[in-house]
Amino acid sequence: QVQLVESGGGLVQAGGSLRLSCVASGRTFNQYVTAWFRQAPGKERDFVAATSRSGATPYYADSVKGRFTISKDNAKNTVSLQMNSLKPEDTAVYYCAANQGYSVSYTPRFYDYWGQGTQVTVSS
Repeated sequence: QVQLVESGGGLVQAGGSLRLSCVASGRTFNQYVTAWFRQAPGKERDFVAATSRSGATPYYADSVKGRFTISKDNAKNTVSLQMNSLKPEDTAVYYCAANQGYSVSYTPRFYDYWGQGTQVTVSS
């Protein structure tokens, strides 16, 4: 089992950058695929980015490709999301998620473990 704690959210102007971090408990983080999702008020939880167990293979939603970068450091039990060129439509609560196994999914229900979420607000 793993517990996830996100940090790094905040208020930023359009065009700015933020870096989100998610720290996991436990000693087997390298056995988990990890992902970031986001949820805006009144909307469903949407896929943002994911990475393989090793962190070598990233996956991105089309809406964030070229602007966001996901990275995983198994030695530090951390998965991060660097967000550049932020837009007002990126405003949401961002969640870190993990699932033990090899497969990556873009579907929230695939993931067994979730952080509490961190608010990202991008002003125009």
